[in-house]
Amino acid sequence: MQRRLSNYLTITLKGLAMGAADAVPGVSGGTIAFISGIYEELIETISNVNGSLFKTLFNKGFKSFWIQLNGSFIVALLIGIIASYVSFMRIAKYLLEYHPVLIWSFFFGLIIASIYFVGKQITKWNISTIITLIIGSAIAYYISALPIISASTSTSFLFFAGAIAICAMILPGISGSFILIILGAYKTLSDAIHDFDIKKLLIFITGAVFGLLSFSHILKWLFKHYHNITLALLTGFIFGSLNKVWPWKETLSWHTNSKGIKTPLLQESVSPFAFSGEHQIGFAVTLMVLGFLTIFILEKLGSKKQ
Repeated sequence: MQRRLSNYLTITLKGLAMGAADAVPGVSGGTIAFISGIYEELIETISNVNGSLFKTLFNKGFKSFWIQLNGSFIVALLIGIIASYVSFMRIAKYLLEYHPVLIWSFFFGLIIASIYFVGKQITKWNISTIITLIIGSAIAYYISALPIISASTSTSFLFFAGAIAICAMILPGISGSFILIILGAYKTLSDAIHDFDIKKLLIFITGAVFGLLSFSHILKWLFKHYHNITLALLTGFIFGSLNKVWPWKETLSWHTNSKGIKTPLLQESVSPFAFSGEHQIGFAVTLMVLGFLTIFILEKLGSKKQ
């Protein structure tokens, strides 16, 4: 695929949006990739990393290897994702602590628009796609209601957390960061990023690469053989995730770590007018609309030739 420098800059901007989304527990970078028109190319590119790729490197040279890898696409996207994820994770941590209603409102609007744009890709609705949509919604809702597991910093745990989280990150609707929270690894990873703990980061990244290369083959096969069913499942995942990004929540129980720091363990969604804190409904609705419109902008970018 022939691309100009401006096309790669656009891909980097999409990577920035993906990284920002993945840094927020409850929003999936996969959703952004899908809406912005690069999802299937991303899955195809990742799944093509195999033995034949390295045979090309040794037999035909680096240029043929890079073209087969779709290397320029990967680099442009990763620059955006990594830069955004590392920087926005700190911002997200602050916003979730001090302005949770506002940040969740923005992403709630974003998810609502995503349901429409992913769902409209389904070319044929029938009983199978409807049932799959319901199953996907139920799975995502169940995941969003799971309690948090106590944190661990063991090598095998970080590898496992990386492998599972990256699979969720490339699935529209299921948040990789939220999976990290459920597993008790979100704080461990954010601390490692903050402290530049290279050992922990390398273990996590190794697990992520393993999970990504394995899971991408499954997704590629599903898109090839069950395109509409797969899209229905992904739409269900996004719909079911709305429970997690609902702005107004009450905490039912807390988890206290060894340092005495308390974090929410179980929460339930409530009406803004039943919310115990400041509901900020005017600002919240405004940010929902902004989030909704953001998806329209991304979709317009995705519809252009890249």
